[in-house]
Amino acid sequence: MGLLGNLARGLVRGADRMAEFTSKRGPRTHHKGRGARKVGYITAGGKFVKVKEMVPEFVVPDLTGFKLKPYVSYKAPKGTQPPLTAKELFMEVVAPQIEKDFKEGNFDPNNLEKYGFEATQEGKLFQLFPKNYVR
Repeated sequence: MGLLGNLARGLVRGADRMAEFTSKRGPRTHHKGRGARKVGYITAGGKFVKVKEMVPEFVVPDLTGFKLKPYVSYKAPKGTQPPLTAKELFMEVVAPQIEKDFKEGNFDPNNLEKYGFEATQEGKLFQLFPKNYVR
């Protein structure tokens, strides 16, 4: 086979590899599925063992008396306010309290929990670690 034949064969094979991978293209044991997570594992003997900790648990709040609808129309007008930044939020909510306490002489830099500062992230659902902070 010549050079052009090898190039053509490579192009064809490469294009074939880029096709969508379906269950018909894999081995008989391949089942692509729809992205569902496994809730257990298969033992060496072929038995499926269900693990209770792997079963997803949906926590849904009680929405009785909730007046808002879960749908927002695409025809709804865009918001006119720019997105709120952390600095703007601090200046609107916490800074006035700190200024007031500072003028009254009640400000204590060792007692910042009063203004919402949290020294540790223990007990939080979404903990902020240094690697998650914005760099």
